[in-house]
Amino acid sequence: MRFGGFIFKKWNTPKEWAEAARDAGYSAVYFPVDSTADLKTIDGYKDAAKEADLVICEIGVWNNTLDRDEKKRKENIEYAVRQLELADYVGANCCVNIAGSYSEQWDGPHKDNLTSHAFDEIVQTTQMIIDRVNPKHTAYSLEPMPWMYPDTADSYLELIHAIDRKGFAAHLDPVNIICSPQLYYKNSDVLREWFDKLGPHIRSCHAKDIRLSGKLTVHLDECRPGLGELDYRTYLECMAKLDDHVCLMLEHMTEEIDYTEATRHLKALASEMNLYL
Repeated sequence: MRFGGFIFKKWNTPKEWAEAARDAGYSAVYFPVDSTADLKTIDGYKDAAKEADLVICEIGVWNNTLDRDEKKRKENIEYAVRQLELADYVGANCCVNIAGSYSEQWDGPHKDNLTSHAFDEIVQTTQMIIDRVNPKHTAYSLEPMPWMYPDTADSYLELIHAIDRKGFAAHLDPVNIICSPQLYYKNSDVLREWFDKLGPHIRSCHAKDIRLSGKLTVHLDECRPGLGELDYRTYLECMAKLDDHVCLMLEHMTEEIDYTEATRHLKALASEMNLYL
């Protein structure tokens, strides 16, 4: 499997960026520019990644393609199309977004997010984005969320079948779907279920951790890998069965030390398991 995260070291050229990724212990990267960059810049980073044997894992969209404001929604869909085009051009594993929300908060909860109407709109919107690009070297994917589809392995499978496009694949962030004490304490089973049902479809996975506190009513907080209760031994065992280019990507930490310590922890655990990370 490939492993990566964000790069804190400053760089001035694509070659320095690739060297910084390697120095951080990464074999995979987030692409550092978006679709607004000029072609020379894009090609520079694409070529630097190839020369350094770095897999370009993800290109993010991170907007709301179900925005209730029609103008914003169209703008968000257009950006998703451009990002997917970029991902296809550079050969990224996937282009990732959330499915969308009816909330005022772009990624927030709403009473209508988990309805058949929302499901149908997600299918139609995703099909439209993929059909606009017809990607050959990448796939569009949706990050699981606790309050929008896909929120379970089964709902992800339902989306895959309903969207029915070769250019659609799965992305896994298990922390996002551990949204109750029941799932928290059974997260090993949750991980196995997702990989058992979605394994061949998975292009990338996020690495973070989760802690349940004793504050009422229920408080589940993200933390860096190694400081929570996510069963990373099971996580790595499941990932090791997938294609070698599927990536585990650190995210949602703000300090360089957290990425350094998370990298150290996960590499040590992988070594114990006779896995290469």
